[in-house]
Amino acid sequence: MKSTCKLLLAALLLTVGLWAQDSGTQPSSQPAPDNTKVNQRDRNASDTADQQKENQSDRELTRQIRRAIMQDKSLSTYAHNVKIVAQGGSVTLKGPVKSEEEKMAIEKKAAEVAGGPEKIQSQLEVAGGK
Repeated sequence: MKSTCKLLLAALLLTVGLWAQDSGTQPSSQPAPDNTKVNQRDRNASDTADQQKENQSDRELTRQIRRAIMQDKSLSTYAHNVKIVAQGGSVTLKGPVKSEEEKMAIEKKAAEVAGGPEKIQSQLEVAGGK
């Protein structure tokens, strides 16, 4: 009788332990820390990089803006990865940045390279809490 009670108690404890471990492995409801949804949203919106013409002046403008952004090591990875699309001398900036200060810094760098703020269309967004 004692060994049967001990066996039942051990089985019960094992079952409860397995149940507790299994309930902790449920997938998280938080989204992955990437900007896939932003990319999907922007796919059919205005200018995208694949729509940029292959003319030398637009490619050079994009390259110079990218270089100016990448040289600023105080900017976050988000800022370094913004999308830059030049078409006919006008520049569209897209993507998430960490702060309003980063957004303004990128817009300023792009305007300096492009020849003025009137040539910049900013669609940069400050990513909250990332």
